[in-house]
Formats: sequence, structure tokens, C-alpha cells
Amino acid sequence: MKTHQSGKLLPLILCVLISACSTSTRITGSWKDPAVDVSTGESKSVLITALSRNIEVRTKLENALAAKAAELNIKAVKSSDIFTPDFFHQIPARDELFAKIQETGVDAILTVSLIDTEANTRYVRGTARYAPFPMYNWYGGFYSYFNYWHPIMYDPGYYVTDKTYFLETNLYNAATDRLVWSAQSETVNPASIDAFAKEYPEVLLERMIKDGLLMAQPAD
Repeated sequence: MKTHQSGKLLPLILCVLISACSTSTRITGSWKDPAVDVSTGESKSVLITALSRNIEVRTKLENALAAKAAELNIKAVKSSDIFTPDFFHQIPARDELFAKIQETGVDAILTVSLIDTEANTRYVRGTARYAPFPMYNWYGGFYSYFNYWHPIMYDPGYYVTDKTYFLETNLYNAATDRLVWSAQSETVNPASIDAFAKEYPEVLLERMIKDGLLMAQPAD
């Protein structure tokens, strides 16, 4: 798992379109406080906080997570609704921050932050392939061979850069400020922030249910 790097936040780069690849998000690891018992139904309301200076990223991700919480009958309060855009320009005092949170009446705090990025460049070969005669009949003569390979000579390979974003999601008890659950995930080549915001809550929900943090919802 990637080491947490303080100060790194979800940047606008998540919005970059990479048309050649589809979005892929997976949880790479998670931890749950063993004292947490899903049967107690502790989390009835949650403050959702995407730690990003980019308003578009913050808003879309918080909206998507809040919508998923609503499906589970969990009251969701978005940080974008209670904190002004300049609230986090400087680190607020602890008392000031928790006074704001207590006004919402939530019993849990969910944070999402970018902890690392990685870029890998790979070479994608063109359409050229090799197989000896007689598998391919163009090997039977020079002209047939030339006629086949001439177009491919002008269809070379190319390089693509795969970008992977490592995110961390934490769930805290709002009353005790204690970490209840944590998960790290990786997203490869996000097509857009909209695609990511749609997929990420689903992936988180699946892991929360698996970890016993939430009860699976009955099918309609």
C-alpha cells in the first residue's frame, strides 16, 4: 500500500480524458476497527468530505457519495454545503473545525483524498505480425509479400501512458474523532471525473458490506 503523503489532494488531473482506456477502480486494501459492530447501527448520518481544492472534483464526488448514502437510508451532509471554498485555505483550529461539524449533527465523517499518482509508459505494437510460409500465402512470392506488408509499413506502433491514482477513504466517529474504517484504492486511466464519481461509490459500498461495516440492502 502507498504511504500517505500529507498535503496531496485530488487534483483536476482526474478530469483528463484518456479515450483509449476505460475507467477501472479497485480496492487494494482495507482495515476496520475490530470494536465496530454493524449490528449496533452506529452510522445513521455522515459528513462526506472530498479533500480537494478543485471545486468541480469536490462537488461531483461528494454528490455521488451522498446519493449512494441516501440509497442506504443514511443522512448525508456534504462538506461543500457547510464549508466555504476558502475555509481550507489554511488549516482551521481543531475547535473551529469540530464546531462546524457538530452543527450538522452527524455521527460519522467520511474523507476521500489522493495519496499518490503513478505514470507508466508502454509501447503498443502496430499491426505487424510474423508467421512463416505456408501459414500465410503472401510468403509465396515477392509481389504478394510486398503487397501485404507495404500498408503495414505505414501503420507503426505508438506509446501510451497509463496513469494510476491511489486514493484513501477514511471513516471516523464524529464524537470521538476515532478512525473506524480505512480503505485504499487505485483507479487506472479515469475517463472523466463523472465516470470516476459514478464508479467509486459502488466500489466503496461493496467493500464496506464485505468488511461488515454496512448491511447489504435487500433486492427490490
